[in-house]
Amino acid sequence: MPPPLCYRLKPPVGPHPSIGIIGAGFIVADCHLPAYRDAGFPIRSIWSRDTNKARTVAARHGIEVAHADWKTLLDDRNIQILDVAVPPNAQSEVILAACERPHILGILAQKPLAMDPTQAALLVKACEGAGKVMVVNQNMRHDQAVRACTHLIRSGWLGEPVLATIDLRAIPHWMPWSEGLRSLTTYILSVHHLDTFRAWLGTPDRVFASTRTDPRTPFPHEDGVNLYILEYDRGPRAVGIDDVWTGPLKPNEPMGTTCPGGQSVRFRAEGTLGWAEGTIGWPAWPARQPSTLDFASKKDPGTIHKPRWREVWFPDAFAGPMAELLWQLEGGPTAELSGKDNLETIALCEAVFQSGKTRMPARVSDFLPQA
Repeated sequence: MPPPLCYRLKPPVGPHPSIGIIGAGFIVADCHLPAYRDAGFPIRSIWSRDTNKARTVAARHGIEVAHADWKTLLDDRNIQILDVAVPPNAQSEVILAACERPHILGILAQKPLAMDPTQAALLVKACEGAGKVMVVNQNMRHDQAVRACTHLIRSGWLGEPVLATIDLRAIPHWMPWSEGLRSLTTYILSVHHLDTFRAWLGTPDRVFASTRTDPRTPFPHEDGVNLYILEYDRGPRAVGIDDVWTGPLKPNEPMGTTCPGGQSVRFRAEGTLGWAEGTIGWPAWPARQPSTLDFASKKDPGTIHKPRWREVWFPDAFAGPMAELLWQLEGGPTAELSGKDNLETIALCEAVFQSGKTRMPARVSDFLPQA
């Protein structure tokens, strides 16, 4: 029989510290807050650039205070955890200001932590200097199928890793703030898959990337459709296809409406003893479509295991990063999604971005902060 699959991280027993949220967009209203409610995390206050939106979201989710000024939220001494959910080009100011508030003990930063390795390292160093626990909201690691696959790989059930792949054929909803950033797909979407490969195989030594613009995206950008190979000196390889074009479809258009094909995210991990493969339910949003996982191993010959879960990535997995932060605050292990760990994900993003521009291989270590 396979090992018990650790597919969901349970938070520590409450009561939990009070949380203040900076941001009230879709990802907060429809993902953070439903997941936090189900996990029993107490939300004290919220802020948005649009005060009416903050009030609407607060009323919808039973939040006590909707602030008109984000600095006033930070000044509330009842807030011990700050959940930052603003665009990456606005996140640094908020995190650095939170570092100046002694009563704030932990910060959940949105991904990407920053749009370049230098700024990401600055934020991690600031939090370390101020004694803050920083966790980065790389929530795909807490999708039930992804997390179970991580456990299979780390437990040795699949043997020594050989190859892992993630194949996305889906149309993202680029937010208005995406326009004008130095990177589009790599830092905004591929960051999920690159971080997942790191969870499965560790940080690669080098990458080979090819990218082109996306015909559907109307504003100027360099990285639209992304293809990349991750190479590990110790043997494994990983391949990512982030096809944000997919075909002449509209977002959420049913399969076959205008052309054959459809939207999906599929993954596979192969080792010397077995394999695991599955699907990610995210493209079906707002429908609740759980991710799936099938796997087999020579340790259990002749059996293909097909566990299934009711939970879905959006919104259920969003409780995972916050649970990591709470465990560390209570003296548990350092969060896997710590700010320091995330510097390697940002370095990997930069290596993919640069390789796509230069059409040459890029070493990930070249983009890590120097000691």
